[in-house]
Amino acid sequence: MRRAVCPGSFDPVTNGHLDIIGRASRLFDEVIVGVLVNQSKQGLFTVEERIDMLREVTSSYDNVRVESFRGLLVDFCRAQHASVLIKGLRAVSDFDYELQMAQMNIGLAGVETLFMPTNPLYSFLSSSLVKDVAKWGGDISAHVPDVVREELVARLRR
Repeated sequence: MRRAVCPGSFDPVTNGHLDIIGRASRLFDEVIVGVLVNQSKQGLFTVEERIDMLREVTSSYDNVRVESFRGLLVDFCRAQHASVLIKGLRAVSDFDYELQMAQMNIGLAGVETLFMPTNPLYSFLSSSLVKDVAKWGGDISAHVPDVVREELVARLRR
């Protein structure tokens, strides 16, 4: 079985993330969306909330599942019996960082990294940018699924 991991913090998940997940789901028998638990960083949404949103917005993909992980990504890959990571690249600046990570991951555990260029519609998109725009009342409906927009707007009103 060809199994890949698509890792990230997904705080929140954007249409750019979903583009990469959907495209990966056509290439692999199973795609595991790995939500990083980073205890040194406080997210807007809890890990459980991010997982719930991801499960809802990826429910149309029969071969995608969502799990959380902490620690080394390669250890998560080993535990999931996945030998490939999927990483979306928006710009050259993403590549510089991701290449270093890819080289470390193959050295540590033989885990390959597949870089996917982001659809140009989403090349500027990041979770941080979406949160900033939503915080100031901007329209984010073109950038996130409706359920995520609703959750984000509700969270920022508190």
